[in-house]
Amino acid sequence: MSAAAAAVGGHVEIGVYTFADVSLDPPGVGPAQRVREVVEEIALADEVGLDVFGVGEHHRPDYSASAPGMILAAGAERSSRIRLTSAVTVLSSDDPVRVFQQFATLDLLSGGRAEIMAGRGSFTESFPLFGYDLADYDGLFAEKLDLLLALRDDVRVTWSGRHRAPLLDQAVHPRPVQQPLPVWVAVGGNPRSVVRAGSLGLPLALAIIGGAPAQFVPLAHLYREALARAGQEPQPFSLNLHGFVADTSQRAGDVYYPAHSEVMNRIGRERGWGPTNRAAFEAQVAPGGAYVVGSPEQVAEKLLAQHELFGHHRVLLQFALGAVPHRDVLRAIELLGTEVAPLVRAEVAQRKVPAVS
Repeated sequence: MSAAAAAVGGHVEIGVYTFADVSLDPPGVGPAQRVREVVEEIALADEVGLDVFGVGEHHRPDYSASAPGMILAAGAERSSRIRLTSAVTVLSSDDPVRVFQQFATLDLLSGGRAEIMAGRGSFTESFPLFGYDLADYDGLFAEKLDLLLALRDDVRVTWSGRHRAPLLDQAVHPRPVQQPLPVWVAVGGNPRSVVRAGSLGLPLALAIIGGAPAQFVPLAHLYREALARAGQEPQPFSLNLHGFVADTSQRAGDVYYPAHSEVMNRIGRERGWGPTNRAAFEAQVAPGGAYVVGSPEQVAEKLLAQHELFGHHRVLLQFALGAVPHRDVLRAIELLGTEVAPLVRAEVAQRKVPAVS
């Protein structure tokens, strides 16, 4: 089902996303192995009936997906139904013309399954890499999103801005199968970004990677209010979460916690956060916490509880965080598609309208 159809209600799309994490220390998984594993994960996610697979852009040594469209294109050749999205494209430091062309090409390869999830970026390495000033962080995103939407809506574009050379009646090819090519706005909790998405009538993806999800419910209200104020039609709304599923809750925690804590502590040291530990992890796994980790029944129960809060139309789980073994990620994808998704879909189908209006 397309994102537009999901927005009607009574259906939830379920999928996974990854940053294609690699091991920083030998003899762990390197970039060559990891990108091939992601393609295998896309193929399995398609096979077990998941709706969406996302690959996020990063420019750091601990991730191998600096060009998500390339990995998704390989995945398009190994799949037939699943939707393929960036999660996210760091639009602020990219060229919207090339972003559009790459994902239009992905759309052609996949038979109309491509999406762009555009964000400002949670890391800043891409800004000096591509010659941009962090002082322009928000302005770059707003301007480039405006150009991306213009490219999406018309074959020939006339446009000008501060951060890129103007276009004067310029034709941009190829054109995608989907008209229009779906463009989502991805946010980490910034109210201004939430309002921007609603005002433009774009789908919203909200990343919740800690704290209590209930604290983010006002952002869902704010988004839907912005849509209404701008006279826009209802749009799909996604939650992007940390999560993992295994045959038992004990197995899920034992597999996911070591890699998850290593990543979160590494990022925490960079940003001055306090260290995490197993007790803090378990608090986030417990009801009311942000992590969706456990047995299939526990994961389904938590996803449904969050749907009661948000009334969202899509949920993506980040399984392969850090050095989670590939075989365990494949098993998690299998369980999500064959056991969790049927439970969640059946219950959500009975919920006629979103919980948040």
